[in-house]
Amino acid sequence: MSQNGQQLQSENTKVNFGKGWIIIFYSMIMFWFLIGFSIDGQNIVIDVFVNAHWQELGYTDPTLLHAKLLELAMWAGFIGVVAYFVIGRILTKIGAKWLSVVCLALAGLSYIFYGHSTTLGTYFAGLTLVTVFINAAAYLGGGNLVTQWMPKKKGLANGFTTMGHNLGSALYVPLIAFLIGAYGMGKGMTITGIAAIVIAFIAIFIIKNTPQEMGQLPDNVTQDVYDREYADMSNDAPARWTVKDLLKTKEMWIVALIIGINQMVTTGVMSQLVPRNIELGFEPNKAIALMTVCALIGLAGSFAFGFIDQKLGVKTAVRAFLLWYMVALAVNVLFNNMTGGYICVAMIGVAIGAAANFMTSLPASVFGRHSFDIVYSIYFPIMQVVLMLNYIVNATALRVTGSLRGAYVVFIGLLIINFILISILNTRKYNLDYAKEEEVTGEHLEG
Repeated sequence: MSQNGQQLQSENTKVNFGKGWIIIFYSMIMFWFLIGFSIDGQNIVIDVFVNAHWQELGYTDPTLLHAKLLELAMWAGFIGVVAYFVIGRILTKIGAKWLSVVCLALAGLSYIFYGHSTTLGTYFAGLTLVTVFINAAAYLGGGNLVTQWMPKKKGLANGFTTMGHNLGSALYVPLIAFLIGAYGMGKGMTITGIAAIVIAFIAIFIIKNTPQEMGQLPDNVTQDVYDREYADMSNDAPARWTVKDLLKTKEMWIVALIIGINQMVTTGVMSQLVPRNIELGFEPNKAIALMTVCALIGLAGSFAFGFIDQKLGVKTAVRAFLLWYMVALAVNVLFNNMTGGYICVAMIGVAIGAAANFMTSLPASVFGRHSFDIVYSIYFPIMQVVLMLNYIVNATALRVTGSLRGAYVVFIGLLIINFILISILNTRKYNLDYAKEEEVTGEHLEG
């Protein structure tokens, strides 16, 4: 609290974002496509492709092709790492708005191509393009937009934007299952690909890079609050961060590792949640329905952890999230039956709702909005390297044990490492806006 007893903006939990709601809903929609195109939608697309092509592609067992496609997804992600460095440089030149618009449209086109794949080569090319462009749109573009518009209310804002993840899990999986079932893989995926292109076109006219371009200040604060609690952007020299400086900064690597592990676990769990539930004894339709339930529960998790982030700080929020997630996965491993599946689905729902919140919130907390486009362009591809290792864990578990249970054990161990890392991280170290708050309070705030 400030010396005058007035609540600081970073402690304000009111959802008065003003025109910032446009950015929130836009980011939410991009996350919906992200989950559908490149993560949870794989529960349906992989099985459809395997069932249609495993014999003609020369496989003696469909499980072997399934494992091969998981490996291809990993390599698609690694190619994306290189692409994100390039796209990150483009981001600093054209801004978050145009990056998100162009990449969202290209993701839609790529998804249409991906849907018509019949060979491993075209499948891999389509998945790679989809993965690169939808991640660039939602995270490089959308993450920067949220940070510029809601720099101190990023926790609360991300609690809403990441509901798109949960809605994608809840709605996209049954939607694409229906569309593919009714029209086939090619036409079914073309429908949602076109939808992404339409959203990108609309965004051209309604999205702006900064709130000032729409007559509003960051976090929708008054001029008085902005002058007192925010660092003036005009003091931000372009050379505040360089690629070389960031690569030599330990906080960059710690943040990328923490978020990379979080997303590695979440992607590993959610991209194969339907097969894992089938392993536990659920019928395929019931397994898909449980994924929908899991995602809907996640809506509450998104808001709850966004609120904790806003009220108590991102460090407290991440630690609470990790403890919850570890228990959820432990239940799945120890019970290894339908009872454990029901319990785990509910708990994982809360966890996945929170996981995506920290993708932007943690680096934005540590580094702030000043030169954040440069920070994000380096942090994101490094984080992606860690994230994509989930496919190795899942594929190895399938090959060695014939089950995904072993992968969950590995994931629990990684979450324990994350708990240690977040505990030693100063989550406000380079944030100029938080430094301004410390001038107001005369004390060192949570970090």
